[in-house]
Amino acid sequence: MSIEKSYDQWSSQYDTNKNRTRDMDHLVTKKILQNLEFKSVLELGCGTGKNTKWLQTRTSKILAVDFSEEMLKLAKNKINNPEVIFYKADITKPWNWTEENFELITCNLILEHIEDLRFIFNQTFAKLESGGYFFISELHPFKQYVGSKARFDSENGEVELETFTHHISEFLDAAQSAGFQLHKFNEYFDEEEGKPPRILSLLFEKP
Repeated sequence: MSIEKSYDQWSSQYDTNKNRTRDMDHLVTKKILQNLEFKSVLELGCGTGKNTKWLQTRTSKILAVDFSEEMLKLAKNKINNPEVIFYKADITKPWNWTEENFELITCNLILEHIEDLRFIFNQTFAKLESGGYFFISELHPFKQYVGSKARFDSENGEVELETFTHHISEFLDAAQSAGFQLHKFNEYFDEEEGKPPRILSLLFEKP
């Protein structure tokens, strides 16, 4: 099953099933971005709008994109704001679906499904205002090393999505190649001791 179809199927339970990665990602996003100033946001992989709801309280305009039609339907039903535009887009192809530049671009829990990080970083750099930020929150590669990946239970059994493991050095190399400067780097852990970090967050700035 394609990643797009998998997320379409996952959408009906995405907000309600037990998912510590989803929940921690939401907390991390608010913690890292709460003290930044930004008027326009491009949200990559908005999903059901779990982070969009908070972002709309911090900015005057959001373009929220995802490639799952079913995820977008849920997000649109959740958020009734004319300044939040939802759009179906495949970010692994040229970003000709917007001519705007943004002060903040966010990317949450989707890069594990994308093989070519450099393409994403280059497209992001081109769509950011000077002085703008690129925020990434992803499943930590250390969790992937021990077998964690995006999966959910369906009527026909467990569905395991196709993923790619990106080492921390890959994120940093792709950012440097695109022209970004690293502003903040954080790792977030579950409460259990002796476990690898669950979330990797990176905040880059366009000079």
